[in-house]
Amino acid sequence: MLKILGKSTSINVRKVLWTCAELGLPYEHAMQDDSLLAVNPNRLVPVIVDDGQALWESNTICRYLAGKHGRTDLLPSEPMARAQVEKWMDWQATELNNAWRYAFMALIRHSPAHADPAAIAASAAEWNRLMTLLDAQLAGTGAYVCGDEFTLADIVLGLSHNRWQSTPIERPALPALQAWADRLGARPAYRQHGANGVP
Repeated sequence: MLKILGKSTSINVRKVLWTCAELGLPYEHAMQDDSLLAVNPNRLVPVIVDDGQALWESNTICRYLAGKHGRTDLLPSEPMARAQVEKWMDWQATELNNAWRYAFMALIRHSPAHADPAAIAASAAEWNRLMTLLDAQLAGTGAYVCGDEFTLADIVLGLSHNRWQSTPIERPALPALQAWADRLGARPAYRQHGANGVP
């Protein structure tokens, strides 16, 4: 059986748990396991073990699970359609994560190393700018990140949106983004692992 390591409060672990819920996959979930964590040289979660092999990096795990189980609705097989989904997943992991990190560490984690008011403000401003780009994309599709259908891009960005909404910063009104969040809210897997009270 698939094994998943990592606290269910971790945004990256929740990506994997939400994906498993969408796929209807059974799994064993361990909050802590030093021997399993050791297979990731970064010593970060999530880590999975499936068919005797370990895998880390949350977005890669989500792609692997959707691909293994033939869920071309979540990760298309046609190269361009797949690349469009992966493009937004990569954007989440690089551009968006880098934008929110300082503000989140300061305002939610209360990290002493992230206490510079100017840096907090700059982080929040860049975070809002990128969420405005996502709003424009959603206004164009009228439904989900990559078009009419829900995909893995919506999972990883849905969790990012939840974090944005849960962090005490000034936010612009973004109606397409809110309508998309409402659509996500109709999904039981999102209510369980996405908007579960954890930023």
